[in-house]
Amino acid sequence: MGYKSSIAKLAAGLIAPTVYKEQMNAVAIQQQFLHELIRQAADTDFGKAHGFSTIRTYQDFKAAVKVRDYEDFKDYIELIADGKENVLWKGLPLYFCKSSGTTSGTKYIPVTKEQIAEMIKAARNSLMLYVNETGNSAFFDHKMIFLQGSPELDMHGKIPSGRLSGIVHHHVPFYARKNRMPSYETNCIDDWETKVDAIARETVKERMSLISGIPPWVVMYFERLRELSGKKFIKDIFPDFKVFAYGGVNYAPYRAKIEALIGFKIDSVETYPASEGFIAYQDKQHETGLLLNVNGGIFYEFVKADEIGNDKAARIGLEEVELGVNYALLLSTNAGLWAYNIGDTVKFVSLNPYRILVTGRVKHFISAFGEHVIAEEVEMAMLHAMREMNCRVTEFTVAPQVNPKEGLPYHEWFVEFSEPPAQPDKLARLIDETLKQKNSYYKDLRAGNVLQQLKLRALRPNAFVDYMKTQGKLGGQNKVPRLTNDRKIAERLEGNRF
Repeated sequence: MGYKSSIAKLAAGLIAPTVYKEQMNAVAIQQQFLHELIRQAADTDFGKAHGFSTIRTYQDFKAAVKVRDYEDFKDYIELIADGKENVLWKGLPLYFCKSSGTTSGTKYIPVTKEQIAEMIKAARNSLMLYVNETGNSAFFDHKMIFLQGSPELDMHGKIPSGRLSGIVHHHVPFYARKNRMPSYETNCIDDWETKVDAIARETVKERMSLISGIPPWVVMYFERLRELSGKKFIKDIFPDFKVFAYGGVNYAPYRAKIEALIGFKIDSVETYPASEGFIAYQDKQHETGLLLNVNGGIFYEFVKADEIGNDKAARIGLEEVELGVNYALLLSTNAGLWAYNIGDTVKFVSLNPYRILVTGRVKHFISAFGEHVIAEEVEMAMLHAMREMNCRVTEFTVAPQVNPKEGLPYHEWFVEFSEPPAQPDKLARLIDETLKQKNSYYKDLRAGNVLQQLKLRALRPNAFVDYMKTQGKLGGQNKVPRLTNDRKIAERLEGNRF
C-alpha cells in the first residue's frame, strides 16, 4: 500500500462519521443554514428588495421569496456581468458556470469561492465514503482520469465563465493533481471525437485506477482504447482499474454495456453535481439512492412535481418530505440563488439518512395525453425488458406520436442497440407492460383505447452520436433527453432507422 492510499484510508475513517452525524442533525443544519444565508445576503440588492432583514422564520422566507427559474434571475445576472457587486450575493462571483438552457439559451449560473469549496469537499467525501465502506484505497496510488469539458474559460461581461467541470479543474487539490489525467493541453481540445482519441492515446499505457465521466461518453473512450490496444477488455489495458465514478445520467441502462467492455462488475460511485451546487453522492455500494448533501452550501425546498408552476403549490423543507413522492427541487445557495427551480425531480428512498433518486427533469416528461410518464419509469421499463430479452441498449429516447397515419396515437421509442433483441416485437410488449405497471395513467389510457402499444424504432449504430454532433453537443456534460413532449428529436432521428 502506497502512502497516498494509506493517508486516504485514515482520512476516510475520520470523514465518514462526520458525514453521518450531519445526517442525524440534517433538519437543524438546514434551518440554521437558511438563517445564515439570509443574514449574509441582507445587504445585497436582492436581500434589500425582499426584506431579508425582517425575515425570522422559514414561513417568512416563503412569503418574501417566490419560486424562480433562470428567466426570473436573468436581469440580476446581467447586472453582475456588468461588474456590479452585491447583487445576489456579497461581492462578485468568481465565475459564471455555463449550462444549456431552453427558452433562455445559454444560462450563466454564478459560482462563488464558498460554493467551489463545498463542491470540492463533496467530491472528496464521495470517495472517502467509498473507501470507508469497502476498504479499497489503492486507486489513490495510481492515475485517475476525468472525462470532462475544456478548462479554458471565456468572459461573460466582466466575469470568467466556463463549463462546471472546466471550472472545477482549476481548483483540484494539490494532492490530486499529480495523478490526474488527461493533460491540460488534451483537455482543452474542443472537438469531442478528436479529444477522446487524444485521451485514449495519452492514457492507453498508463496505470489508470479510477475513471470518471458521463456513461455514454465513457463508452466512446473505452471503445477507442480497445481499438488502439487490440485488447478485448479494459481490465487487460488497465489492470489497476477498480472504481468507476459517474454522474449526469442514470447508470442502469448503460451498466451492462460498460461492464461488458471492462470485463468484470466494477465498483461505482455516483455523484449529483450541478451548476448550482453539489447536491448528493452515493455512500453505499448496496443501498439505493444518493446521500443528500445536507451541509454543502445549499438550502433545499421541495414542491410536488405535478404542482410545480402553480403559485399556490406547497413548498416544504426537509423535515416534511415523504418517501416515494416525486418532488421538484428548489435551491437557495451561497452563490446567490433563491428558491431556484433547478429543473430536476427527485424522490426520497430513505429518511434516515436522507437518500434520494433523481427521477428526471421537470420539463422532460411525456404527457401528450395526460399520462405524465417520467424518465425513471421509462428507464426502469427498458432495464427490465433488456434483462428479460438478453439485449443491450446504447441509447434511447421517447417521443409521442399524436397524429399517426393510421390507428391510435402511441409513444415512439427510438433505440440504438449494441446487442439487438432476437424478437423486437416481444421487447416492445415487455416495455409496454412494465410501463403500465409503473404508471397508472398510462395503463388507463392503454385500457381505454386512447393509446395503442408503444412502437420501437431500431436505429443504426452511432445514430445518437451523430445527432448530438449536429446539435453541437457531443461529449462533455451533454446528454440526450430521455423524454420530450414534441417530435423535434424524433424527426432528426427518423433518417437513422434501419
